[in-house]
Amino acid sequence: MARKETAADAANPGRLKQIALTYKMTRRADKKIGLVLAAVGIVTFGVFLAIGFLIGYPIYLGVLGFLLAFLATAIVFGRRAERAAFGQMEGQPGAAAAVLDNVGRGWSTTPAVAMNRNQDVVHRAVGKAGIVLIAEGNPNRVKSLLAAEKRRMNRIVADVPVHDMVVGTGEGQIELKKLRTTMLKLPRVLTGPQVTATNDRLRALGDLMSNMPLPKGPMPKGMKLPKGGPKAR
Repeated sequence: MARKETAADAANPGRLKQIALTYKMTRRADKKIGLVLAAVGIVTFGVFLAIGFLIGYPIYLGVLGFLLAFLATAIVFGRRAERAAFGQMEGQPGAAAAVLDNVGRGWSTTPAVAMNRNQDVVHRAVGKAGIVLIAEGNPNRVKSLLAAEKRRMNRIVADVPVHDMVVGTGEGQIELKKLRTTMLKLPRVLTGPQVTATNDRLRALGDLMSNMPLPKGPMPKGMKLPKGGPKAR
């Protein structure tokens, strides 16, 4: 029992510190966050307290109003903190990968499955909607990178639907803050075992490519392969 209390006491300062850090980060992007939270809490509590006086139960409605004011403040704070975080990540390399890490249960994500020298990158997510390829980078360059990876997926897992998305704010692109919602809205066409089988096939392919022996450096000029070669048994 004492151990549980000690663990809880140690966790509480950590949570409070995390909330404080989140508030500071949000305030850098949203200067009015303090006023907004105060207004939401005061208005919610005030409305319930006023209703309590009107019906003759100010204490009960006051307690209820206090709890609901705290809940409303927490919800507003969470949404504005999320908006501020997305605003700071927008346009940063790897921002889409950070969102994919929190897309939810049932999704398996692999960052940077394709990349070019300009750091345009394609990430992959596998779930009941099939395979989703998410590209971020220059809109003109990333299309060919995305198309090549999509053709590769269609050859490897031809029986699994492959979706493609480009993260950005331009026409036909998906804003970073809407990426998770957009993915969750995709129709579910695979069962759990099919998702597992697809992940296993892609993982096996990745292991095969990483373990394939490749010659280091260019072949010396004038070097010829031995005649005959190994005979089939």
